[in-house]
Amino acid sequence: MIFVTQLIYIIKGQEKVFDEFEKVAIPTISKYNGRLLFRVRPTPDTFIENQIEPPYEIHLAEFDSEQDFENFKHDEERKKFLHLKEQSIKTSIMIQGTKL
Repeated sequence: MIFVTQLIYIIKGQEKVFDEFEKVAIPTISKYNGRLLFRVRPTPDTFIENQIEPPYEIHLAEFDSEQDFENFKHDEERKKFLHLKEQSIKTSIMIQGTKL
């Protein structure tokens, strides 16, 4: 089991484009033995302390294996919509880990 946390930073004004990409990407997770555990859109008052810019969204997903995660990333249907991701996301930080 692997866990993937992603901090997502959106290009201002591209929120609707990002949502269009997510409509494709999120359902694809389950095709590859994955689960979106949570998707959070934090607000300024939810941060106690921060040393980096707060992200637009935070995702936590789990996959049964590293190979499942790789298969998700290379899904042909998802790849057709990557232009929406590129148009809307300024940057993202991905953190992979395992349950201790």
